[in-house]
Amino acid sequence: MRNWLSDSVTAGVTVAVVLLLAAMPGAAQAPAYRAPRTADGKPNLNGIWQALNTADWDLQGHAAAKGPVPSLGAVFSVPPGLGVVEGDEIPYLPAAAARKKQNQADWAKLDPEAKCYLPGVPRATYLPYPFQVVQSQQNILISYEYAGAVRVINMGPPTKAPGDSWMGWSNGHWEGETLVVDVTSLMEDTWFDRAGNFHSDALHVVERYTPRSADTLNYEATIEDPKVFSRPWKISMPLYRRVEKNATLLEYKCVEFAEELLYGPLRKKSSN
Repeated sequence: MRNWLSDSVTAGVTVAVVLLLAAMPGAAQAPAYRAPRTADGKPNLNGIWQALNTADWDLQGHAAAKGPVPSLGAVFSVPPGLGVVEGDEIPYLPAAAARKKQNQADWAKLDPEAKCYLPGVPRATYLPYPFQVVQSQQNILISYEYAGAVRVINMGPPTKAPGDSWMGWSNGHWEGETLVVDVTSLMEDTWFDRAGNFHSDALHVVERYTPRSADTLNYEATIEDPKVFSRPWKISMPLYRRVEKNATLLEYKCVEFAEELLYGPLRKKSSN
């Protein structure tokens, strides 16, 4: 009798604990990270950040592959990647899907990155180079190492772009810990990656930068382009703070490296 009673009491206590925890879901969850604040009380995103993934090669999951110059062997070969697209599907319209395949087949010559064009948004974020965030109350400046690209995020009342540009027009606001940036007026001449993923002049990007720890941000970008895609789609990835004591952006102006690709066909041929 004593063993039966002991087992019954133990079972009852176990059930009571389970029910108590179920009624208090927050008790088992770690509190959300709260970033340090700037002078105006906003989350402090100042610093030098960098993505560490293979999204610039291909946003979607992909296997390792040979590079564009076979004589170089493994140099510039494509590293494998898990992908950063939600659901790993980019919802192309049929005609756009065909163009994407054509882009991919000849990407080494067609990719705007090979020509040192400014990368646009969101590609600037996950190129394999650092970028720096500088905050003020009225604006947030993002300066990218690649090609000296710069964008200014207006944090006041939303404004309209005077025209399309490589890096687009950015209006931002805060939603709690998250910086939300609405990007429009992007030129159609940029790609999303080296795999030939592209967009039109109707591209609309909404970015979300959310601190997740002292040295990491979560980056999300929702992409909408009714001329190219059947529905909006999203990418996400962590961004990491460069913590070296001498971390700084260096000059990487690549136009001179692309002169032969850009202007070689225009060179006058010798009459001899």
